[in-house]
Order: sequence, then structure tokens, then C-alpha cells
Amino acid sequence: MSNATLAYRKTPHALDIHPVAGRIGAEIRGVQLGAELNTETADAIEAALVRHKVIFFRDQDLDDAGQEAFAKRLGTPVAHPTVPVREGTDYVLELDGADGRRANAWHTDVTFVEAYPKASILRSVVAAGAGGDTVWANTATAYGDLPEPLRELADRLWAVHSNEHDYAGLKPNADPARLEEYRKVFASSVYETEHPLVRVHPVSGERTLLLGHFVKRIKGLPSADSQRLVEVFQSYVTRPENTVRWRWRVGDVAIWDNRATQHYAIDDYGDQARVVRRVTLAGDVPVSIGGERSRTLRQH
Repeated sequence: MSNATLAYRKTPHALDIHPVAGRIGAEIRGVQLGAELNTETADAIEAALVRHKVIFFRDQDLDDAGQEAFAKRLGTPVAHPTVPVREGTDYVLELDGADGRRANAWHTDVTFVEAYPKASILRSVVAAGAGGDTVWANTATAYGDLPEPLRELADRLWAVHSNEHDYAGLKPNADPARLEEYRKVFASSVYETEHPLVRVHPVSGERTLLLGHFVKRIKGLPSADSQRLVEVFQSYVTRPENTVRWRWRVGDVAIWDNRATQHYAIDDYGDQARVVRRVTLAGDVPVSIGGERSRTLRQH
């Protein structure tokens, strides 16, 4: 049994935890994140992450190196498969609203690869004066909300995820030149992976819906039927009662369980500056309810 599983079940170390919303999200106070974090606190943070799905820390004094060092206390950092990391770092991905890279679509990070990240650690470097919040959704409670006939259907379905998209359709108001530059980078290598629509969480055992905007189609269905079904299941994920919204301040850190959440960066801050930096942690290959593992279909 892993340390994370033990911590989740036993919660051996007390943290000052304050839930933010009823079904997802909690702020943890009185902890300074960094390489020097002791094992007991790191295990307790992992347990809180699995339980609350996304956890928040205010007033953190981290630079890029400190963020990478802290990430190593929770797992194995990995770079994005296509987007270059920030210069001088090994794993830090910068998301600057000024360059048009605004993640204003519901997604789970990097699901177009087989073993997509287990968690993401996001640090606020420049916060907008108003707007620029991020919303997370609990995909475990979304699965639990499904009526039994939909749940039985979801249990049997598989979906193809890809980083090859209609980017203009996703961001219709974006500058065409910037959009094309973004597409060339993000899809410089094209991935297609087949995942179960419902995966079993490796620590909690919860069943979670595996969807988001990297879904290209549901296996075995015509595209129109596939799109309608995805919309039905996705609507349960993004119901307001399954979500939490965070108002960023400089120095905030959010960590989310990428195996049990989706998120959406709200693009309502116009030309205000907003910069966040992200490190992701290596994940495992999802397993379906029937015990089948995800598989790569294409990579080039």
C-alpha cells in the first residue's frame, strides 16, 4: 500500500483545513511549501488532495526552483509533452494571458497521453486586479450524480483523446496568427489515446468521469451521436454544485488531483496582466471498472 493511500485512509498528521465549497476545494493554512517540507506534512497534503480534489495555499514564497523542489516532495515532476518549459527550468510551464494561451475550456490536463499527470501545482506570479479566476469541478461526484441508466452506459464507454483540435472553434475570438502559432507548438507532436469514460482512482477507489476538451470522439459511435453523449456527461461535471471558484492573489498556490477534476480558467480579465506557472506530476495509466488499461493509438 502506498504512502498516499495510507495517508488518505488514516490522515496521520493534522492540517489546518478550511473547505471552500461543499463538494470540492479546501484552503490549507499555516504551511509554507518548499523542499524542506517534512514527510508527515507532505503525506497529509497528499491525503487532503485526494479527499478535497483541489487545495489552496495563500502567501507562499516560492520561485521557480522552489516550486520544482516542492513538487518533488509530492511526486515526480514531468515536462509538458509538446509545449517548451520556461527557460532555466526543467519542468515549469508558464501561462501568460498576454500571449493568448488562456485555458478557457473545461479540461483535465494532458489526457491525450496514456499516463497523464496525477496532479498539477499552479503558482500565481501576476494576478489580475479583477477577473481571471479559475474554476475546478469534481468528476467523482459528477459520476455519482448520474442516473443509473446513464451510469451503466458510461461504465461501458471508451473515448479517444487527442491534442489535435479545431483550435479556431475552441477560441473563435483569438487572433488568427497567434492561434496558428499556438497550434503549431501544442500539436507539434500529435497524440491519440483511448481512455475509459470512467476510471477508477488508484488511491481512493472512487469512480470518476474522464472527459474534457481533449475528447475527440466516443469509440464506436458516429460523430454526431458521440458529441451529444459527451455533452450529456460533461453537463454533470460542470453543474455548479460540483465546482469551486478561486480568486487569485500573488503568491497563491493551487494543487489539484488531475485524476478526479476538470478545470476552467475564466477569460474575463481583458488586457490585464495575468501570469501563472505550473508544474505537473507523473501519473499512472488509467484503469477502467473492468480492469482494462488505457492505450496509445497514435503518436507522431
